[in-house]
Order: sequence, then C-alpha cells, then structure tokens
Amino acid sequence: MTIHFGYEKPQVLQALRYHFISRPEIKTMLIVVNVFALISITLYGFHKITATAFLVGSGLWIVLMISFWFIMPLMVYKRAETFQHSFTMRFEPDVFILSHERGSRTWSWESLSNFIESPHFFHLYFDSRSFFLVPKNGFRDRDEIFELRQMLKEKVKKK
Repeated sequence: MTIHFGYEKPQVLQALRYHFISRPEIKTMLIVVNVFALISITLYGFHKITATAFLVGSGLWIVLMISFWFIMPLMVYKRAETFQHSFTMRFEPDVFILSHERGSRTWSWESLSNFIESPHFFHLYFDSRSFFLVPKNGFRDRDEIFELRQMLKEKVKKK
C-alpha cells in the first residue's frame, strides 16, 4: 500500500496534544494538579485557606493547562521541519518506506516499539519520545485505513 501526504497545522497540533497528554508522566502530573485544584477549592469554600492560596493553586492549574495545550505543541511544530514537507510512504510485508524529494528511509516493522491511533493520525513510535505521524487523510478510503490498522496490530509487538 502506498500513500501520499502533507501535514495540516491544526491537525498536527491536535495530534501533538494527544501525544503529550498520553505520556504517563504528564497524565500523572495532570491528575495530581487537578486533585490539588479540587482540594484547594473545597478548602477555600470551607474557609480553611485564604483567597491568595486558592489563587496560587488556580494559577498553577491554568499555567499547566496552557503549556500542555498550546505552548508545547506549537514549540514542537515550529521546530520540526518535517511538517513542512510532502511525503510518500509505502507499507510492505517486511518494511515500511518513507520518501520525499531529498531521499528515502526504510525501517523494519521491528523498529517500532508501539503505535497509537488518534482521530487524524497513526502515531508510529520508535521509542518513548521518537515517533512519526502518518495522516489518515493520505489514504484513499476507509478500507486502506482499516488495512493499515490491521497491519500495525499484526506487525508491531509492544516491547
């Protein structure tokens, strides 16, 4: 199967948000901060803490949400030259090949440690921080998307 694709900024930003929020350490931190925010509003409601302490906790929550939702995805998008190119990708039984005007690269399926699927992309992970986004809008139809999904389930063994 061969697909051709480029990247659309809003979809890439959403995929990067999905990536950040799915990281275990960030999930844990968000849960802790949200529990802290709920406890602080409860304590403020019972007049156990001052308004200043409540506002500091709320400010922390707002800063974290803004950084994970807007700042980090924008920083990654602006730094990564990848999102400015158009690509061709071939999925074969033993390998997958990524090509663009400057050259191509071949990987075996064993080089992938994991994959996840978001609304607009397949996230192909080489390790916990290195991944490649394959846009679903590069496929001709839903059947090709289903075919790649099945191929990924079969070929990518979680490490």
